Amino acid sequence: MTPLEVLDARRSVPAKQLGEPGPDAPTLLRMLRSAVRVPDHGKRVPFRFLRISGDARQALGEALVARTLELQPDAPESAIDKDRHRFSHAPLVIAVVAVFDADDTQIPEQERLLSAGSVCFALLQAAQALGFGASWLTGWPAYDAKILQLLGLGPQERITGFVHIGTPKLEAPERERPDPSSLLSDWVSDRA
Repeated sequence: MTPLEVLDARRSVPAKQLGEPGPDAPTLLRMLRSAVRVPDHGKRVPFRFLRISGDARQALGEALVARTLELQPDAPESAIDKDRHRFSHAPLVIAVVAVFDADDTQIPEQERLLSAGSVCFALLQAAQALGFGASWLTGWPAYDAKILQLLGLGPQERITGFVHIGTPKLEAPERERPDPSSLLSDWVSDRA
């Protein structure tokens, strides 16, 4: 495939459709080496990674259940079950953490967040390039202060995405994509 065909072939595989095997440690590091090659104004490296694998996936699911019941004591069983298994389908989940420095006034927070978001997308591309499937998800756990604390995030950090990685159980279907020509407009100065 040409480089553009590789980009055009990118598809997210639903987390529930990702199984064993996942990438081993050297393969993961190879993926991350590609994923960190993103625009980074000021070379701040405004991101880090948190690996969630093995038994930690189930432990995090049980923590989500406890938090759900704390927030919604009468939560339906379906919601509890969803949270219990949220991180247990794919063999590997990488939390991409956006790192902000409150003292850094030179680089806008938005630019640092965009760098961390670009890492999520690059990690999807790297996983697919190495024959794995991946899905970039967030969901309520990415925004809940107690869950972020449980994951060890500091006050100047946020989850940009949970990237679920594994072997696809099925071929991800193509979906309709927007027509770029309908999204493109020209800015024209009113000054001659």
